[in-house]
Amino acid sequence: MINFRYHVVSLTAVFLALAIGLVVGTAALNGPVSENLRTNLEALKKDNDVRRDQVNQLREELNSGQDFATQVAPVVLAGKLATRKIAVVSMPGADESADGVVKMLSVAGATLTARVGLEEKFFDPNYTNELLDLADQSSQPSIPVTSLPRNSDGVETASALLALTLLQGTTTPTPGDVTAVLTGLSKAGYVATDEAAGGGAEAVVLVSSEPATDKEATRKNQSAVTVASQFYQRRPLVVAGDGAGEGNLVSGVRGDPTLVKEISTVDNVSTVQGQVATAMAATERLVQNKVGQYGLGAGATSMVPSAAP
Repeated sequence: MINFRYHVVSLTAVFLALAIGLVVGTAALNGPVSENLRTNLEALKKDNDVRRDQVNQLREELNSGQDFATQVAPVVLAGKLATRKIAVVSMPGADESADGVVKMLSVAGATLTARVGLEEKFFDPNYTNELLDLADQSSQPSIPVTSLPRNSDGVETASALLALTLLQGTTTPTPGDVTAVLTGLSKAGYVATDEAAGGGAEAVVLVSSEPATDKEATRKNQSAVTVASQFYQRRPLVVAGDGAGEGNLVSGVRGDPTLVKEISTVDNVSTVQGQVATAMAATERLVQNKVGQYGLGAGATSMVPSAAP
Protein backbone atom coordinates (compact mmCIF):
# COMPACT_ATOMS: atom_id res chain seq x y z
CA MET A 1 0.00 0.00 0.00
CA ILE A 2 1.24 3.48 -0.89
CA ASN A 3 1.43 5.57 2.26
CA PHE A 4 1.19 9.32 2.83
CA ARG A 5 4.96 9.80 2.93
CA TYR A 6 5.21 8.43 -0.62
CA HIS A 7 2.71 10.99 -1.86
CA VAL A 8 4.59 13.82 -0.18
CA VAL A 9 7.88 12.73 -1.68
CA SER A 10 6.29 12.38 -5.16
CA LEU A 11 4.68 15.82 -5.06
CA THR A 12 7.91 17.36 -3.80
CA ALA A 13 9.79 15.79 -6.70
CA VAL A 14 7.27 17.15 -9.21
CA PHE A 15 7.46 20.72 -7.87
CA LEU A 16 11.24 20.52 -7.65
CA ALA A 17 11.38 19.49 -11.31
CA LEU A 18 9.14 22.39 -12.29
CA ALA A 19 11.26 24.85 -10.35
CA ILE A 20 14.45 23.56 -11.94
CA GLY A 21 12.83 23.80 -15.36
CA LEU A 22 11.81 27.40 -14.77
CA VAL A 23 15.25 28.34 -13.54
CA VAL A 24 16.98 26.67 -16.46
CA GLY A 25 14.52 28.13 -18.99
CA THR A 26 14.82 31.61 -17.55
CA ALA A 27 18.60 31.40 -17.54
CA ALA A 28 18.59 30.30 -21.16
CA LEU A 29 16.26 33.07 -22.32
CA ASN A 30 17.34 35.83 -19.97
CA GLY A 31 20.17 37.03 -22.13
CA PRO A 32 18.34 37.39 -25.49
CA VAL A 33 15.09 38.69 -23.95
CA SER A 34 16.81 41.27 -21.77
CA GLU A 35 18.96 42.41 -24.65
CA ASN A 36 15.91 42.78 -26.90
CA LEU A 37 14.01 44.75 -24.25
CA ARG A 38 17.01 46.98 -23.66
CA THR A 39 17.32 47.68 -27.38
CA ASN A 40 13.61 48.53 -27.66
CA LEU A 41 13.76 50.85 -24.67
CA GLU A 42 16.75 52.71 -26.07
CA ALA A 43 14.99 53.10 -29.43
CA LEU A 44 11.85 54.43 -27.73
CA LYS A 45 13.91 56.86 -25.67
CA LYS A 46 15.63 58.20 -28.78
CA ASP A 47 12.29 58.57 -30.57
CA ASN A 48 10.82 60.36 -27.54
CA ASP A 49 13.78 62.74 -27.45
CA VAL A 50 13.30 63.53 -31.14
CA ARG A 51 9.58 64.19 -30.61
CA ARG A 52 10.31 66.43 -27.64
CA ASP A 53 12.80 68.44 -29.67
CA GLN A 54 10.24 68.81 -32.45
CA VAL A 55 7.58 70.03 -30.00
CA ASN A 56 9.99 72.53 -28.49
CA GLN A 57 10.95 73.78 -31.95
CA LEU A 58 7.31 74.18 -32.96
CA ARG A 59 6.58 76.01 -29.72
CA GLU A 60 9.47 78.38 -30.35
CA GLU A 61 8.27 78.97 -33.92
CA LEU A 62 4.74 79.68 -32.65
CA ASN A 63 6.04 82.13 -30.05
CA SER A 64 8.21 83.80 -32.69
CA GLY A 65 5.20 84.09 -34.98
CA GLN A 66 3.18 85.66 -32.16
CA ASP A 67 5.99 88.11 -31.41
CA PHE A 68 6.28 88.99 -35.10
CA ALA A 69 2.53 89.64 -35.35
CA THR A 70 2.64 91.85 -32.26
CA GLN A 71 5.51 93.90 -33.64
CA VAL A 72 4.10 94.25 -37.16
CA ALA A 73 0.55 95.12 -35.98
CA PRO A 74 1.21 98.89 -35.67
CA VAL A 75 2.58 98.96 -39.22
CA VAL A 76 -0.39 97.05 -40.65
CA LEU A 77 -3.15 98.61 -38.56
CA ALA A 78 -2.07 102.12 -37.59
CA GLY A 79 -4.85 104.62 -38.26
CA LYS A 80 -7.01 102.18 -40.25
CA LEU A 81 -9.97 102.58 -37.88
CA ALA A 82 -9.37 106.13 -36.70
CA THR A 83 -12.66 107.86 -35.77
CA ARG A 84 -14.60 104.58 -36.22
CA LYS A 85 -16.74 103.30 -33.34
CA ILE A 86 -16.82 99.57 -32.61
CA ALA A 87 -18.44 97.43 -29.92
CA VAL A 88 -16.97 94.08 -28.86
CA VAL A 89 -19.33 91.35 -27.70
CA SER A 90 -17.90 88.08 -26.39
CA MET A 91 -19.39 84.64 -25.85
CA PRO A 92 -18.90 82.74 -22.55
CA GLY A 93 -15.26 81.70 -22.16
CA ALA A 94 -13.90 84.08 -24.79
CA ASP A 95 -12.65 86.86 -22.50
CA GLU A 96 -8.93 86.31 -23.16
CA SER A 97 -9.36 86.34 -26.94
CA ALA A 98 -11.61 89.41 -26.62
CA ASP A 99 -8.83 91.18 -24.70
CA GLY A 100 -6.49 90.62 -27.65
CA VAL A 101 -9.08 91.83 -30.14
CA VAL A 102 -9.71 95.00 -28.12
CA LYS A 103 -5.95 95.63 -28.07
CA MET A 104 -5.63 95.33 -31.85
CA LEU A 105 -8.69 97.49 -32.49
CA SER A 106 -7.06 100.12 -30.29
CA VAL A 107 -3.83 99.82 -32.28
CA ALA A 108 -5.92 100.51 -35.39
CA GLY A 109 -7.26 103.67 -33.76
CA ALA A 110 -10.84 102.48 -33.19
CA THR A 111 -13.01 103.92 -30.42
CA LEU A 112 -14.40 101.10 -28.28
CA THR A 113 -17.95 102.13 -27.44
CA ALA A 114 -18.80 99.06 -25.39
CA ARG A 115 -17.51 95.70 -24.33
CA VAL A 116 -20.24 93.23 -23.41
CA GLY A 117 -19.78 89.62 -22.31
CA LEU A 118 -22.69 87.21 -22.77
CA GLU A 119 -23.00 84.88 -19.79
CA GLU A 120 -23.87 81.16 -19.76
CA LYS A 121 -27.33 82.03 -18.46
CA PHE A 122 -28.03 83.97 -21.66
CA PHE A 123 -28.01 80.67 -23.60
CA ASP A 124 -29.62 78.43 -20.97
CA PRO A 125 -32.98 77.17 -22.34
CA ASN A 126 -34.35 77.08 -18.78
CA TYR A 127 -34.30 80.89 -18.67
CA THR A 128 -35.76 81.67 -22.07
CA ASN A 129 -39.11 82.89 -20.68
CA GLU A 130 -37.40 85.05 -18.06
CA LEU A 131 -35.16 86.53 -20.75
CA LEU A 132 -38.18 87.28 -22.91
CA ASP A 133 -39.94 89.04 -20.04
CA LEU A 134 -36.85 91.06 -19.22
CA ALA A 135 -36.47 92.16 -22.84
CA ASP A 136 -40.12 93.22 -22.97
CA GLN A 137 -39.68 95.26 -19.78
CA SER A 138 -36.52 97.01 -21.02
CA SER A 139 -38.21 99.59 -23.23
CA GLN A 140 -36.65 103.05 -22.99
CA PRO A 141 -37.64 106.30 -24.73
CA SER A 142 -34.79 106.02 -27.25
CA ILE A 143 -34.78 102.18 -27.28
CA PRO A 144 -38.35 101.09 -28.02
CA VAL A 145 -38.94 97.35 -27.88
CA THR A 146 -41.76 97.46 -30.41
CA SER A 147 -39.33 96.51 -33.17
CA LEU A 148 -38.09 93.38 -31.40
CA PRO A 149 -38.96 89.87 -32.70
CA ARG A 150 -42.27 88.60 -31.37
CA ASN A 151 -41.75 84.90 -30.73
CA SER A 152 -40.77 82.49 -27.96
CA ASP A 153 -37.01 82.66 -28.57
CA GLY A 154 -35.46 84.56 -25.66
CA VAL A 155 -31.99 84.60 -27.19
CA GLU A 156 -33.25 86.09 -30.46
CA THR A 157 -35.28 88.79 -28.72
CA ALA A 158 -32.52 89.71 -26.25
CA SER A 159 -29.89 89.76 -29.03
CA ALA A 160 -32.06 92.12 -31.05
CA LEU A 161 -32.41 94.31 -27.96
CA LEU A 162 -28.62 94.39 -27.49
CA ALA A 163 -28.08 95.26 -31.15
CA LEU A 164 -30.63 98.05 -30.87
CA THR A 165 -28.91 99.30 -27.73
CA LEU A 166 -25.28 99.15 -28.84
CA LEU A 167 -25.46 100.10 -32.52
CA GLN A 168 -26.21 103.20 -34.52
CA GLY A 169 -29.66 103.24 -36.05
CA THR A 170 -31.97 105.84 -37.49
CA THR A 171 -31.59 107.47 -34.07
CA THR A 172 -28.83 107.04 -31.49
CA PRO A 173 -29.90 105.76 -28.05
CA THR A 174 -29.21 108.17 -25.22
CA PRO A 175 -26.42 107.24 -22.76
CA GLY A 176 -28.94 106.93 -19.92
CA ASP A 177 -31.16 104.54 -21.87
CA VAL A 178 -28.17 102.40 -22.90
CA THR A 179 -27.07 102.18 -19.27
CA ALA A 180 -30.58 101.24 -18.16
CA VAL A 181 -30.85 98.34 -20.62
CA LEU A 182 -27.36 96.99 -19.95
CA THR A 183 -27.79 97.34 -16.18
CA GLY A 184 -31.04 95.37 -16.28
CA LEU A 185 -29.48 92.51 -18.23
CA SER A 186 -26.36 92.60 -16.07
CA LYS A 187 -28.16 92.51 -12.72
CA ALA A 188 -30.18 89.53 -13.91
CA GLY A 189 -26.96 87.66 -14.77
CA TYR A 190 -27.32 87.56 -18.55
CA VAL A 191 -24.46 89.86 -19.51
CA ALA A 192 -21.34 91.39 -18.00
CA THR A 193 -20.30 94.90 -18.94
CA ASP A 194 -18.49 97.93 -17.58
CA GLU A 195 -19.89 101.27 -16.54
CA ALA A 196 -18.35 103.02 -19.56
CA ALA A 197 -20.34 100.97 -22.08
CA GLY A 198 -22.33 103.12 -24.48
CA GLY A 199 -24.20 102.99 -27.76
CA GLY A 200 -23.60 104.37 -31.22
CA ALA A 201 -21.24 101.69 -32.57
CA GLU A 202 -20.81 101.48 -36.33
CA ALA A 203 -19.91 97.79 -36.23
CA VAL A 204 -19.60 94.83 -33.86
CA VAL A 205 -16.89 92.23 -33.39
CA LEU A 206 -18.44 89.08 -31.89
CA VAL A 207 -15.75 86.92 -30.26
CA SER A 208 -16.78 83.29 -29.86
CA SER A 209 -15.43 80.45 -27.75
CA GLU A 210 -15.47 76.66 -27.96
CA PRO A 211 -18.90 75.27 -28.86
CA ALA A 212 -21.12 73.88 -26.10
CA THR A 213 -20.85 70.13 -25.46
CA ASP A 214 -23.53 69.45 -22.83
CA LYS A 215 -26.96 67.87 -23.41
CA GLU A 216 -28.27 71.22 -24.68
CA ALA A 217 -25.28 71.73 -26.99
CA THR A 218 -27.20 71.70 -30.27
CA ARG A 219 -29.65 74.33 -29.09
CA LYS A 220 -26.98 76.52 -27.49
CA ASN A 221 -24.73 76.42 -30.56
CA GLN A 222 -27.63 77.37 -32.78
CA SER A 223 -28.43 80.21 -30.38
CA ALA A 224 -24.91 81.56 -30.93
CA VAL A 225 -25.70 81.77 -34.66
CA THR A 226 -28.95 83.53 -33.75
CA VAL A 227 -26.97 86.18 -31.86
CA ALA A 228 -24.80 86.80 -34.92
CA SER A 229 -27.83 87.01 -37.21
CA GLN A 230 -29.41 89.73 -35.08
CA PHE A 231 -26.29 91.90 -35.00
CA TYR A 232 -25.45 91.75 -38.71
CA GLN A 233 -28.93 92.93 -39.68
CA ARG A 234 -28.26 96.35 -38.17
CA ARG A 235 -24.58 97.02 -38.75
CA PRO A 236 -21.41 95.32 -40.14
CA LEU A 237 -20.35 92.29 -38.11
CA VAL A 238 -17.12 90.30 -37.78
CA VAL A 239 -17.28 86.93 -36.01
CA ALA A 240 -13.93 85.81 -34.60
CA GLY A 241 -13.46 82.37 -33.07
CA ASP A 242 -11.20 79.32 -33.03
CA GLY A 243 -11.52 76.50 -35.51
CA ALA A 244 -14.32 75.80 -37.93
CA GLY A 245 -15.53 72.40 -36.74
CA GLU A 246 -18.99 71.11 -35.95
CA GLY A 247 -20.99 73.33 -33.63
CA ASN A 248 -18.52 76.20 -33.89
CA LEU A 249 -19.99 79.65 -34.50
CA VAL A 250 -17.52 80.37 -37.30
CA SER A 251 -18.54 77.18 -39.09
CA GLY A 252 -22.20 78.04 -38.45
CA VAL A 253 -21.75 81.33 -40.29
CA ARG A 254 -19.67 79.86 -43.09
CA GLY A 255 -22.15 77.02 -43.57
CA ASP A 256 -25.15 79.34 -43.92
CA PRO A 257 -25.61 80.52 -47.54
CA THR A 258 -27.04 83.84 -46.38
CA LEU A 259 -24.81 84.65 -43.40
CA VAL A 260 -21.54 83.83 -45.20
CA LYS A 261 -22.31 86.64 -47.66
CA GLU A 262 -23.02 89.15 -44.90
CA ILE A 263 -20.64 88.33 -42.02
CA SER A 264 -16.84 88.26 -42.09
CA THR A 265 -15.18 85.53 -40.01
CA VAL A 266 -11.74 84.78 -38.55
CA ASP A 267 -11.07 81.27 -37.22
CA ASN A 268 -7.85 81.67 -35.17
CA VAL A 269 -8.66 84.53 -32.79
CA SER A 270 -6.84 83.01 -29.80
CA THR A 271 -3.55 83.84 -31.55
CA VAL A 272 -2.08 87.29 -32.06
CA GLN A 273 -2.15 86.64 -35.79
CA GLY A 274 -5.89 86.02 -35.59
CA GLN A 275 -6.44 89.14 -33.51
CA VAL A 276 -4.59 91.24 -36.09
CA ALA A 277 -6.65 89.59 -38.83
CA THR A 278 -9.83 90.42 -36.90
CA ALA A 279 -8.94 94.12 -36.78
CA MET A 280 -8.11 93.97 -40.50
CA ALA A 281 -11.45 92.31 -41.22
CA ALA A 282 -13.25 95.04 -39.26
CA THR A 283 -11.41 97.62 -41.35
CA GLU A 284 -12.38 95.83 -44.54
CA ARG A 285 -16.06 95.74 -43.52
CA LEU A 286 -16.22 99.40 -42.51
CA VAL A 287 -13.89 101.02 -45.02
CA GLN A 288 -14.29 98.82 -48.09
CA ASN A 289 -17.70 97.29 -47.36
CA LYS A 290 -16.32 93.85 -48.17
CA VAL A 291 -17.05 90.48 -46.56
CA GLY A 292 -14.41 87.76 -46.23
CA GLN A 293 -13.58 84.49 -44.45
CA TYR A 294 -10.09 84.34 -42.96
CA GLY A 295 -7.84 82.00 -41.01
CA LEU A 296 -6.70 78.41 -41.29
CA GLY A 297 -9.91 76.37 -41.06
CA ALA A 298 -12.37 75.03 -43.59
CA GLY A 299 -14.04 77.80 -45.56
CA ALA A 300 -11.26 80.37 -45.13
CA THR A 301 -10.24 82.03 -48.38
CA SER A 302 -6.96 83.44 -47.02
CA MET A 303 -5.18 84.01 -43.72
CA VAL A 304 -5.80 87.77 -43.66
CA PRO A 305 -7.70 90.35 -45.71
CA SER A 306 -5.79 92.22 -48.36
CA ALA A 307 -4.43 95.51 -47.03
CA ALA A 308 -6.93 98.32 -47.43
CA PRO A 309 -5.75 101.24 -49.57
